[in-house]
Amino acid sequence: MEILTTIISFSLLIALLSSPILILIGLKRRKIEKYKFLTYLTLGIIITSIITLTFGWWSDTSNELLLSYYGYDFDAMNENERFANVSTDNLERVKSLEISMMGIGWPLKTIITFAAYSPYLLIVYLVTYLIRKNQKVRATQIL
Repeated sequence: MEILTTIISFSLLIALLSSPILILIGLKRRKIEKYKFLTYLTLGIIITSIITLTFGWWSDTSNELLLSYYGYDFDAMNENERFANVSTDNLERVKSLEISMMGIGWPLKTIITFAAYSPYLLIVYLVTYLIRKNQKVRATQIL
């Protein structure tokens, strides 16, 4: 179960990191030159915010799934009842999952993550712009 949740989390992370590049490739294939940056930024914000929301929701939901898989009782009144069905081998893992779910909720974590991630959109665009500009300069020098 833990392997499945990890695979889904890594897939969402890879999608989050590769989506700006895929958006640029899609814009190049469609030969969009006018308002390219604005189109890229709009699509990038929409697509990556959806992926970030999904990733934030999944991280919280996967922790709940793992806790219920290990036998954690969410409706218990005290600590002894909560950990009654958890085997001693998994007790430390369940306690760490329980602690990771404390604090701020997943929507606020998602907003903070997107605020930290959003400069990545601009960095990817700037790097590809500089690479293309450098390639054009080299092409004109060869001629």
